[in-house]
Amino acid sequence: MSALSLGLALSSAYAENGITSKSITLGQSAALSGPAAQLGTEMRDGAQAYFDHVNATGGIGGRQIILKTLDDGYEAEKAVANTRQLIDKDDVFALFGYVGTPTSNAAMPLAIKENLPFFAPFTGAQSLREPFNRNIFNIRASYFEETEKIIQHITTLSLNRIAVFYQNDAYGKAGLEGVTRAMKKRGIEIVATATVERNSVDVAKAVAQMKQAKPQAIVLISAYTSCSAFIKSMLKDGDANPIFWNISFVGSQALAKELGNEGRGVMVSQVMPAPWDDINPIVKEYKNLYLKTPGRVPGYVSLEGFIAAKVFVEGLKRAGGSLSRESFIKAMDGMSSYDVGGFQVKFSGSNHNASHFVDLTVIGKDGKFMR
Repeated sequence: MSALSLGLALSSAYAENGITSKSITLGQSAALSGPAAQLGTEMRDGAQAYFDHVNATGGIGGRQIILKTLDDGYEAEKAVANTRQLIDKDDVFALFGYVGTPTSNAAMPLAIKENLPFFAPFTGAQSLREPFNRNIFNIRASYFEETEKIIQHITTLSLNRIAVFYQNDAYGKAGLEGVTRAMKKRGIEIVATATVERNSVDVAKAVAQMKQAKPQAIVLISAYTSCSAFIKSMLKDGDANPIFWNISFVGSQALAKELGNEGRGVMVSQVMPAPWDDINPIVKEYKNLYLKTPGRVPGYVSLEGFIAAKVFVEGLKRAGGSLSRESFIKAMDGMSSYDVGGFQVKFSGSNHNASHFVDLTVIGKDGKFMR
């Protein structure tokens, strides 16, 4: 009878899905294959580097953090199927680090329905920010904030013929809306728009449209493969040389690698600290742990995964020994000021957008980024 009572007590103590006496399981759907694979792989690997460190030092109250990642190829339908598996079969505690707006938008209703935390999606879309939902936690600044800073910079250069090349889906349209808002604020109209389909590099029509419009600057809102194809095609004949501006989701290092020598002068807005800035404590910690695996190089996406993991772990610690989704959400609500290591995050019971940090960078010699 005593053994039975103890068993029932333990069962009750860890009744929350995804939690046992020995583990906390998180679920992630991300592109591990296809044209956006580098984004998903780096987001996962950056987070895993920090989780591995936590696990090696005893975990959270003796529990190991398990990150189960499924490949969605950056397609919304696959992200939904993966999310159902993670919730129904894998019994995850929370959903973590989804990559992309269309995939996050598709999975978000399932997380809300099942009352799971939906933590640190790799997207700046307003759909993950408005209206407020207590299950959704954003670590990065929004696309509205990125595009505002980009347009502010472009217009200070006295350039007003601004065009937009965007991915024809929720991500691209979210970025387009941000550019439109920022330009309307300054009384400027977009001179041209052109699109590319998700996971495609068919940019010939878009290039023809842009060359005809002759913009001075083009804001690009797509992933690294399509943005690279577009930039190379625009520069090919030497008859067009606008300033190219990308937002952070593009995947900075992947874009620079794809562009090669043609990348010099291409601009990218960033929402994370520079991953080579060793003065920054979080960057030093990240490089120390992430680069333990041979062949890796520092990058913005893996740093974002690392920071997201560290903030998540801090939430677990603050939730205490009787961990539940509710105690975790309440702990995050109380994280009014947390210094991750030179990178500040702030949450409250009515605001789950932790950071408004936006930096501007340019690809320089040998594909290196400068601020």
